[in-house]
Amino acid sequence: MATVHFTSHLQKFANSESVEVSASTVGEALTQAFTDNQRLRSYVLDEQGQLRRHMTVFVDGQLIADRLGLSDPITDVAEVYVMQALSGG
Repeated sequence: MATVHFTSHLQKFANSESVEVSASTVGEALTQAFTDNQRLRSYVLDEQGQLRRHMTVFVDGQLIADRLGLSDPITDVAEVYVMQALSGG
């Protein structure tokens, strides 16, 4: 099973440090990870289910390409990391 990890900042919204999921895309993995935690879902995703501007997701160390549809594929052993993006100037 793939594992979805949340940074320590997001863990205060999550039920656990990581969640194991059975999914083939980032979107499916996040949907499963948020099943019991709609508060965290609304913090990470917007009303259309798209990644919020201040969030970022990596799969096996690679930044995802599809922030809108979350269609990036994952494997059964993927490590998915959800974190807040840093910005500024």
